[in-house]
Amino acid sequence: MTYTISSGNLTAEINSFGAELCSLKRDGKEYLWQAGKAWSRHAPILFPFICSPKDKTYKAKGKSYKMNANHGFARDMEFSVVHQHEDSVVLMLEDNIETKAQYPFRFKLYVKYFFEDGKLVCAFRVMNPSSKVIYFYLGGHPAFNCPLDEGLSFNDYYVEYEKNETIEQDTPNGMRTVLCNENRLPLSRELFDFDVIMKDNPASKAVSLKSDKGESSVTVYYPQSDCIAVWSPTGNDDASFVCLEPWTSVPVYCDDDNEDIEQKKHAVSLQSGEYFDYRFDIEVK
Repeated sequence: MTYTISSGNLTAEINSFGAELCSLKRDGKEYLWQAGKAWSRHAPILFPFICSPKDKTYKAKGKSYKMNANHGFARDMEFSVVHQHEDSVVLMLEDNIETKAQYPFRFKLYVKYFFEDGKLVCAFRVMNPSSKVIYFYLGGHPAFNCPLDEGLSFNDYYVEYEKNETIEQDTPNGMRTVLCNENRLPLSRELFDFDVIMKDNPASKAVSLKSDKGESSVTVYYPQSDCIAVWSPTGNDDASFVCLEPWTSVPVYCDDDNEDIEQKKHAVSLQSGEYFDYRFDIEVK
């Protein structure tokens, strides 16, 4: 089921399947990718993994498990609606038979969408109702239309980091320097030839999609993220979108040196009875 929330000139639609944001409009203009053959999603929630471990397998509590899909299971599960108001909605997913077959931990994942200071806030709370420590990764994957303005092309846009960053990417041909103490990343299909562009421990706490030839822009604010990723399919001109992805950390595959999730250094650990809050905000102009 789809839920609509609004505040002033801003409107958002959220699907209870995956608790996925599927529309974000300002003055009736759509900023979020509306899915299609190039990519069938809008803004999936990544939990309890970001990406996948090697061969999609890992160990927990001494037992081997297989996570069936990339980015975990939350994006492919029905959430229940806890609260709904004109300008906010809260959805929740908790462990069940299906999740326990892939992930043995008990959890409650709350997702709240609401408007604040002209921005859409995407807020998450993971609760640990068990008597044991739980481990997980958490992130967002919102895809924004690119181009945002009529008459422009994908290559007219750039990603702008709040501060100068140095970004290097491992490729089959060795390390590739994507940015060297700069803050502007010009977009092209070739930019993503080696998949996602990640920056761990970024100096920036915001990243924007902009063009000097257009008026519209998107900014994602991520005050708690230890990794920010930028992605679009390479070589596919039908993929008229760019994902600006705030993550709690680098993906789980970066921790493949430890098969046990309890030993994966970038996993969030949450004690019994405690909760973990995480958020990012989206501003569209």
